[in-house]
Amino acid sequence: MANNDDARGISIGDVHGSAFSIGGSNNTNTVHHHDGGAQDRTPTAEELLEAVRDLRAALVRLPSSDECSGLDAELNAAARELEGTEEIRPGLPARLRGALERWAPLVETLSAATALGGLLASLGG
Repeated sequence: MANNDDARGISIGDVHGSAFSIGGSNNTNTVHHHDGGAQDRTPTAEELLEAVRDLRAALVRLPSSDECSGLDAELNAAARELEGTEEIRPGLPARLRGALERWAPLVETLSAATALGGLLASLGG
């Protein structure tokens, strides 16, 4: 990723194998997923489970709210579905994408949400 320190703006060059968000309450979050050059491979159920758990852990650090509880319940259901399995069941990525979209204002500054979104994008759809 290239960064232009020019006072007139920011320039971002090539970004490969990464998910990132910029903005939201003056926060910048960057999450990189690299696997020795295997950029086009499909994430495993274990990787998706880890991303779901990371986002649940990040939610704990936010002020308690009905929104946090609602998203946490959706993530908990997804985690239970992913635990102990090697395959991602059809429909789960779409449900997780929907949850991230529905709760976007809540999680827009959380790098864990960006990481989960990046994995879901790798799954297509």
